[in-house]
Amino acid sequence: MSYAILTDVTKCIGCLECVAACKKVNNLKTDKPRIWQKNDGLSANNWTSILQTNKDRFVRDQCRHCLEPACASVCPVGALQKTEIGPVIYDSGKCLGCRYCMMACPYGIPRYDWDQRVPYVRKCILCYDRIKEGKQPGCTEICPEKATIFGKRDELLAEAHKRIKENPGKYIDKVWGEHDVGGTSVLYISDVDLGFMTYQSDLGTEPLPNTTSLAMHSVPFAFLGMGGVMLGLHWIVKRRIALEKDNKAGEDESWKE
Repeated sequence: MSYAILTDVTKCIGCLECVAACKKVNNLKTDKPRIWQKNDGLSANNWTSILQTNKDRFVRDQCRHCLEPACASVCPVGALQKTEIGPVIYDSGKCLGCRYCMMACPYGIPRYDWDQRVPYVRKCILCYDRIKEGKQPGCTEICPEKATIFGKRDELLAEAHKRIKENPGKYIDKVWGEHDVGGTSVLYISDVDLGFMTYQSDLGTEPLPNTTSLAMHSVPFAFLGMGGVMLGLHWIVKRRIALEKDNKAGEDESWKE
């Protein structure tokens, strides 16, 4: 049973209630803008955002939770995993901070958390724990216009096609996410083209892991060499920190005498 989200762009009023709910449910801190951040409202502390098109439409941006996610396929340690019920979740305990997932994502979603002493990648996990408890994601629960709704993926696809068929001329005849890069668990219907939300206007229907798997075969061998270098640097940094603490402790003792 795979769950998904359907967003109807024609219903969104840009109220930002979904953004606020996401931050509350996931205990996300106030964002600190960085000069290198992309201008899409997403960050390590903002897992969803509202974009405004040149035709004054509001579109919610978030992780698409691909059926065959490129981010998970390139992760050398399995920190990102696709669950059977839909969400692509993240295990910070496994993450190396390599940021391969950030380069692989066709939607440019994962973000690096520069505020942590040990930086990790952060992104929407589709309120995985809430779904397991029989609840729906905070963003869909709070939406006052029901512009974004939660349910089983096949049922939401049927609803999307029903709305398009019953309202000739209202929507572009396309369900974004139905087939894109093999399909996603976040779907859209709209009266404006949403191609601007991807790196390419047409991502195709081929799952991206099919194109990344061959390259990833060489990663373990690269990590053997780089692993040794990183371990050496890690030891040097820890040694310096320990020496600084010892020196500071010695200065404090001298001052007391």
